[in-house]
Order: sequence, then structure tokens, then C-alpha cells
Amino acid sequence: MLLQIRDGSVSAGSKLVLSHFDFEIRGNEKLAVTGRNGAGKSTLLRLLAGELSLDRDDKRDGPGLKLSRQITVGMLGQQVFEDGERTVEEELLRGCPAGDGFDQERLEYERRYNVMFTGFGFCLEDKKRRLKEFSGGEQTRIGLIGLLLKKPDLLLLDEPTNHLDMEMTEWLEKYLQEYENAVVMVSHDRFFLDRTAKTVWELEGGKAVRYPGNYSEFRQEKRKRMAIGQKAWEQQQKEIARLKEVIRRFQHKPTKASFVRAKKKQIERMEQVKPPSREDPGIFVGKISPKTAGGRLVFEAEHLKLGYDRAILELSLRIRRGQKIGILGSNGVGKSTFLKTAAGILPALGGKMSLGHNVSVGYFDQNSAEIDSEKSVLEHFTDHFPVLTQKEARGILGSYLFRGKEAAKKVCNLSGGEKARLVLAELLQAGHNFLILDEPTNHMDIPAKETLEAAFQAYEGTILFVSHDRYFIRQVAESILIFENGKAYYHPFGYEHYLERVKRLRQEGGKALAPGALKGKEELSCRISAEDQALIESLRSVPKGERRRLRENLEEEIYEDWQMKPVRERMVKAGEDYEQKAMQALELLRQWKESEEFWKESGDENKEYLSSRADRGEEQKESPGSQSMEVYERAAAKAEAAWEEWHESCLKWYEGFMPFL
Repeated sequence: MLLQIRDGSVSAGSKLVLSHFDFEIRGNEKLAVTGRNGAGKSTLLRLLAGELSLDRDDKRDGPGLKLSRQITVGMLGQQVFEDGERTVEEELLRGCPAGDGFDQERLEYERRYNVMFTGFGFCLEDKKRRLKEFSGGEQTRIGLIGLLLKKPDLLLLDEPTNHLDMEMTEWLEKYLQEYENAVVMVSHDRFFLDRTAKTVWELEGGKAVRYPGNYSEFRQEKRKRMAIGQKAWEQQQKEIARLKEVIRRFQHKPTKASFVRAKKKQIERMEQVKPPSREDPGIFVGKISPKTAGGRLVFEAEHLKLGYDRAILELSLRIRRGQKIGILGSNGVGKSTFLKTAAGILPALGGKMSLGHNVSVGYFDQNSAEIDSEKSVLEHFTDHFPVLTQKEARGILGSYLFRGKEAAKKVCNLSGGEKARLVLAELLQAGHNFLILDEPTNHMDIPAKETLEAAFQAYEGTILFVSHDRYFIRQVAESILIFENGKAYYHPFGYEHYLERVKRLRQEGGKALAPGALKGKEELSCRISAEDQALIESLRSVPKGERRRLRENLEEEIYEDWQMKPVRERMVKAGEDYEQKAMQALELLRQWKESEEFWKESGDENKEYLSSRADRGEEQKESPGSQSMEVYERAAAKAEAAWEEWHESCLKWYEGFMPFL
């Protein structure tokens, strides 16, 4: 046990935040602390960091907080540097354990420092810049680097992913997974918690409750405990009601006076079961159906050019009824531009685009939530849907966490996240069959996000959306569209499957490459051109039962099996051949990048690195030959030819299969 708190209380100013709570850190475990705003998460971190002390309590047995040994603690909060005039290098080297520039320990420290510095999105040249030249978010990232380099026994992180993009966040996740000491973290990034935390402590009502597992396992276990608690509370209420009825029947009979007193005592001595919290997100048990199903083909684009003054992306795409597609890509690649174009808000710069038969579009972006009204939430909602009764409207709003007094709030007094939730509730209630959503959960707390996740999962229409919330993407998206380098790629399965596939590719063929270095055709074995995505999604988007109903008779089914089997076999074989050749090309690329030839040709900075390795007596790997780059290019050409073969076989399969859809 590294740290243990028993029967502790802690106050912030005059306010009691945590009361008689228990908490512990076992060994080097990775803990997440969660709870609603104001529950005491940051207060607990400050207590663990030594900035606060437990309240004095004469009734407590023992000191309240125990440590197994003397430990070092590092905390990332709102990082503020003492001297903004110092350079990044000067600041980070202050924590170096060795002062001699030629000391092996210092060289290793600088190596780790360079890896982290570039891993968090900086260039090595930025080391010479002064701290005051960086934004607040960049300073926080630099502070996190310094903290990770010190490797404290207990690492405390308060919202560490706030200023990190997806790639940087993934880098931090991997680092924390391998971190040798204990970590306690507070974060609204549930996907981050899922991939790093092994235990979750929830703060609620001034207490701390331990749940084993990551965030998703915590949510599942909490719902289970809430169901058990609800049942226990209902049973106790039934028993209390039964005893009160017995007392009522016999309280005026003198011969039953002792009997009545005994029943009253029985009620008084009962250990009261508290009703479970009703703050849990709304769960949509049934389905949310659009007013009309619409055509099977919802959206079609052919060589559609997107942009404002110039085209930044061109894509061809087919979206079928019922698909839920999440869009990934860095800032500025055209994600929001595509959504606006698909919704008809922004004109295309070229190509063709069309909506399917009876398709009704519901569009949402951050501007959609800029509503300002003196009306209450209930009045605003019923104005949009006058056919609903007050009871029906309240029931629907309650599903989206506008319960009781929340429904009586004025719309103008709602937060940005609450306004967005209200607009999304209206979109779902309106019955559109094609929702186009741009960052629908921005500025929302976790209960609100989980409510909308449940709603979108229950929704039977088509969804095309952009989100930076990876947990939300995982929960809602059934397939992924990736925008990169002016092109669109399609992955026909969910977000987690996509991440695992990319991770496997990096492990198998890109070990020498930095995160994000696998681009273009090098990753085509895990994603295909959006222009060809119908080759896979057409099978997935139409249920098997519907495909059978669409066939006219058994002869067609027999013909399909006889006609399509060789085409299908050729397509699978071509895909395997392409993947094998692509892996071979990647391995040759890795070997070349590890060779002395590559480093000699890569500029002064790499020459300095090569020289420093030689000074330390580290031998460079032998080059596979002076023609190593040419060897890789020949292998890449073979992989390209294999891809063309696979592409052609996919097209033939698709052409042959279309008559049966």
C-alpha cells in the first residue's frame, strides 16, 4: 500500500468538500478520479500533493493519512513557470540529475527529453525559444514533459489531455501505460481513462467509492450497483409501508399497545437504505425512429471538390441507410467543410452530389446552439412540437436530462453545452432520417455526453458526424472516414478496430517510424479509398434478412453462390497478396531508415546525431546496400501493382453482387 487515507475529511476554505472518506493507492497502480463538477476531484489531488491537509478530527483513530515510505510527488495543474525569460532547454535541464554535459546519465536524460519534446508536437528548434513565447496550452505541455522526466513516485494529473491533439494524447497514453510508478488522474476524456486507468474512484456525496477496472467497466459496475440499490430501497419502502399499515390498524386498540410500540421501534431501528442517485444519464431502451425511412441510398458524391476559395479535398462516397459514420482528420483537412457541403449550406467547387429519395437532413454545428430566448426550456420545446401534451414533452425532455426544475430554466440562462443538448433533442424529435453533426458534444459534461450516446445508438436513421471525443466516436460510429493529405479513406468497422489495425501495422512494418508516419498507400490494408468504400459497406449496411427478401427466388440464390464464389476467392487472395507485399515494402523502408546511408543523406541535425552515437561507441547498423532506396522503391511498386489487382477484383465482385441487393 503506497498511500492510505482512513476516515479523513478535507475542506477548501470554510466549505467541507470530503467528509469521513476512505482512499488508497496500491503500489504502482493507475487510478482515475471521477465525479460531477464540485465533487472534490481537484481538492483530492491537492491533498495528495501536500498543498492541503486533512481536517483535524479528535474522534479519528490515527493520523488519517499513512504512507508506506517517503515518496516524491509531482502534480500537473495549471502550470506556471517562474521565469518566462528562460528557454525551454534551460527550464527542462534544471531537472537533470547530472550537471556534466558529457555524463552518460545526462545524455540519456537529453535523449528522453528530445523524444518527449517531439512526441508532444514540438520541433527540436523550439528548445531555443523563450517560455513566454509559447501559448498557455503549449506551456502546459512543456510543464508535463518536465514532470514526466522527473518520474515521481506519485504522478498527479489534472486534465492532462486538455491541450493535446489525438496523436499527442495517444503518445501520452502509451507512456502512462508503461510508467513504472503510481498515477492518479482526473480527466473528462473517457477514452483516455479507458486506456490508462486500472482502477476508478468516484467522488459522490463527500465520499469516495472504489471500482476495479477502467472507465467503461466502472460505468457498467455502477449501473449494476444502482440497480441493486434501487431494489433494496424499494423493498425497504414496501416493508416500512406494511409496518405503518399494521400500526394504523391496531394503534387504537388498548390490547395491542405493546404490539404497536414494538412495530414503531422496528421501524426506528431499521438501517435506512438511501435511494440511489438519479443523476445517472438517460438510457434509451427503445428505438428512436425517423418519420420516414427514406431511400436505401442516402447520399452520393462523385469526385466532389470541397473548399472555399480553392479545393482542399476531393472525394467520391456512397452512404447507405442506417450507417453511422465518424470522420477523423487533423484540423484544416476539410471535415467541417464536407459536412456543410453535404448539408447544402456550402456550395461544392466541382463534381456531383445528391441526396437519396425522401431523405430529410438535420444539421447541427456550434452555431446551431446559439439560441437566445426568454422562454423556459419546456415552452421552447413545445413551441417546436405543439402536438405534444405537457406530460409527453416533459417525459421527452427528462430523457435528455431536462428534469423538473431544469425544464423550467430560461433558455437564455442555459450553458453552451445545455443549449446544444436541447437543440439535439429537438433534431432527434423532429424525425429527420439523416443527421449531419459537427462536434455535437462540445462543452458538455460526461452525463450529457452519455445521454446523447445512448440516444444516437437508439436512433435508426443515418448519422455522419465529426467529433474530437474518441469515446463518443467509439460508442456511436460503426465505420470511419479518414481525411488525410487531400484524400478520403474509408474503414468499414468501428473506431477501436481501426486503432488496433493501425497499431498492428506500425508494430509489423513501421517500427522505425514515428507516430503518424504511416501515410497514404502504406496503410491501405486497414482502410480503402472512400471512392471504393461501397465494395465493403454495401454488404454491411443491408441486413441479411432484407437481402433475402430482395431476392426473387431460390434460383437467384443458387446462381449467386455459384457465380460469386470464384470472384470472392480471387478478391480475398488479391487482398492477402497486397498486404504481404505492402509489409515487405515497409520492412525495407524501416531498414533503410536505420542505415548509415539514410542518416548521412538527412541533413546536419541527423549528422550530429550520428556523430554523437559514434562518440559514445554505438555502431550504426550496416546498410542493406547502396541501392537500398531503390530496393524499397521496387518493392513499393510491386505493392502498388498488387493493390491495383486487389482493387480490380473488388470492383468485379461489386458489379457481380449488385443485382442481388
